[in-house]
Amino acid sequence: MLVCSCFAVSDRTLRNVISAGARDVDEIGERCNAGTGCGGCVEEIEDLLDEAAPRCARLARAS
Repeated sequence: MLVCSCFAVSDRTLRNVISAGARDVDEIGERCNAGTGCGGCVEEIEDLLDEAAPRCARLARAS
């Protein structure tokens, strides 16, 4: 599903960027430009970050 229409960034790409270590909207913007255009996707990006947070915390504890 397309999340950022300004830069044609999909939810799959965003999940990959988050899995690769991006921890906030600014870091995501630096890596794939999502959220840096009109800003209409920022809320959805934040939702994806929130969705990933418990998984990231489990991975950090396991290391």
